[in-house]
Amino acid sequence: MGILKFFRPAPRMVSSLLGVFLGMTIALQAWTISPASASATVPNPQKLALRGSELSATASNNSFVTLAVDRVGPAVVRIDTERTVSRNLDPVMEDPLFRRFFGDEFPTQSPRQERLRGQGSGFVIDKSGTVLTNAHVVDQADRVTVTLNDGSVFPGEVLGTDEVTDLAVVKINTKGVNLPIAALGDSDAVKVGDWAIAVGNPLGFDNTVTLGIISTLKRSSAAVGIPDKRLDFIQTDAAINPGNSGGPLLNGSGEVIGINTAIRADAMGIGFAIPINKAKAIYAQLARGEQVSHPFLGIQMIDLTPEIARENNADPNAPLMIPEVRGVLVMRVVPNTPAEKAGIRKGDAIVQIDGEAVTTAAKLQNLVENSQIGQSLKLKLRRGSVTKDVVVQTAQLRDF
Repeated sequence: MGILKFFRPAPRMVSSLLGVFLGMTIALQAWTISPASASATVPNPQKLALRGSELSATASNNSFVTLAVDRVGPAVVRIDTERTVSRNLDPVMEDPLFRRFFGDEFPTQSPRQERLRGQGSGFVIDKSGTVLTNAHVVDQADRVTVTLNDGSVFPGEVLGTDEVTDLAVVKINTKGVNLPIAALGDSDAVKVGDWAIAVGNPLGFDNTVTLGIISTLKRSSAAVGIPDKRLDFIQTDAAINPGNSGGPLLNGSGEVIGINTAIRADAMGIGFAIPINKAKAIYAQLARGEQVSHPFLGIQMIDLTPEIARENNADPNAPLMIPEVRGVLVMRVVPNTPAEKAGIRKGDAIVQIDGEAVTTAAKLQNLVENSQIGQSLKLKLRRGSVTKDVVVQTAQLRDF
């Protein structure tokens, strides 16, 4: 207390000491937080790139969807079709029992000609006016009209269709017009979770865009509920409505990765698209008017596991005993097909094709699809407890 009582520093000295104390405190705090601050300020190239793209998009007032649609949108077309069908005015009047009682009082009716109209989408893939779309969009059409994004209208000619893959090629006479072209991407590079942008003319509303993601890949046509097709679809939650069929499914860069198709009436937020690589593999054949090869055996089949077989065999009312193996179970053999000629029977379990194991119906179908028409395939199958080797010569699917 005495020291404090008699020590009275001058005001100038107090100011100097206070300044030194504050300076030391600030320096100490800076030294304490400097490691964290330094690490926090090291640039992250990925974040900087993302930030740069965000700033660029903001500056131009465009999103990646806008940029993608600007790139491909002008190449998307509307396809209007017409076909003539014949209908009787009243089928009752042609009934033999009806005419027995009323005789010739009512003259025989002539069939009435009726024009049916349809609509879908498509997209231009080259300067010569080649348009890709779905086969069901132009099925049995007598007249095809193609309308470009800018309102230009051209008559279209169907060069070729393939119902098995639901693909068609339509040609328009450009008359020297420089057409916009859709850039084709690589559907094999698509991953679940990627952006998906559907463009088309759903429900008659031209130039409509919907956004979603890729939900799953390689969804088989059988699983989708259309067993007459041979496709592994891209599944997306981007809205695909009637009229979208034949339009492009884009990735985030504005490249076509699929062709919108296969709408299910009971689907809630689910759409399907044909992978663009499938179209790239066969569209040249369709453009030349050639038939696309689809080898087949002539069986209806399901996946078989030992668990499924044991469950069936434990049922006293089971129609037949199934081999307890992993393979493909033959549920039906179509008459007058290669499978019937080779002696394949209902209940056979196919386990190999040309020495390669088959464990799913999808794999068996893929192996057959990638063979040649008339090629002999060696099948190993189990019939009861007996293993058999059977040779089947493939045929063209449309021939049966």
